[in-house]
Amino acid sequence: MYPKSFELLASINAFFKVIKESGKFDSIYNKYYGDREDFDYVDLEAFHQRVKAKLSRFSPFIKAAAKKHGFDWRLIAAQIYQESHLNPWAKSHAGARGLMQIMPSTGESLGIDDLFDPVENINAGVQHLKNLFEHFETAKGHDRLLIALAAYNIGQGHIQDARKLAKKKGLDPNKWESLTETLPLLRYKKYYQKARYGFCRGNEPIRYIKQIMIYYDVLKRQGFEYKTAEA
Repeated sequence: MYPKSFELLASINAFFKVIKESGKFDSIYNKYYGDREDFDYVDLEAFHQRVKAKLSRFSPFIKAAAKKHGFDWRLIAAQIYQESHLNPWAKSHAGARGLMQIMPSTGESLGIDDLFDPVENINAGVQHLKNLFEHFETAKGHDRLLIALAAYNIGQGHIQDARKLAKKKGLDPNKWESLTETLPLLRYKKYYQKARYGFCRGNEPIRYIKQIMIYYDVLKRQGFEYKTAEA
């Protein structure tokens, strides 16, 4: 290689080091390629099989809770699948329980005694989502829903940090697109050390919502294939 080639390579490596450390690389990558990693055809096949086998058992309770709080029941079904794969006995390493992976503290605040009871768990989860939806009242329409879902996943505090960071960067804090840029930045010390709620695995809620929207779209397009208790 010529001397100038080494200089160019060094400059390129230095450039990528800077944008990776700042989080800019992740922001660009997620914008143009993020959906491709999350679209897993094997996972979608498993989704079809589990929904066919299990959804009918829980659909009456999902529909009742969704109707009560003004959500599309298929969205709630998609969220439940993302949370627990429709397993009422699911328990995370952090202690979240049941179909909608409710933390005991959240369940207690909502007056729920048995988080492994499917009906109680669904009611608690949808109520919790509605509370978050009402909290983010300055956001509108679809953005408000996505922000509420993200808060369900990562916590209300981290969403507030991401919104404040969006505002500092001249972005609209009430747009989900803005938060997809700022949430991943909260993994970097440069940003999380100034955030009230500290370090955040900011890519997780972005993947979480992408997956829910994929499942939701499948249920909307092909939901007639799945027999429910009301069918």
